[in-house]
Amino acid sequence: MTELILESLAARVVALEHRLAERQTVTPTKDWRKTIGMFAGNEFIQELDAEVVAMREAEREAARCEVVPDEPTIIEIPGQREAI
Repeated sequence: MTELILESLAARVVALEHRLAERQTVTPTKDWRKTIGMFAGNEFIQELDAEVVAMREAEREAARCEVVPDEPTIIEIPGQREAI
């Protein structure tokens, strides 16, 4: 009885190892690298990129102009003994 169980388990392990080996050797059918250059020369994408760059630069400039307090603000939380 024990030998039968061990043989059965050994056969299952071998089958799983084969299936795992097959999965690891299969290459994906879709390769993201094929998308490189897909929009090259596209006027809409160039306009979109320019707008995004302008928005990011505006956000950076706004962040540079923000007033930073000299000392951190102390916030007291009800129910806690120490201030954060």
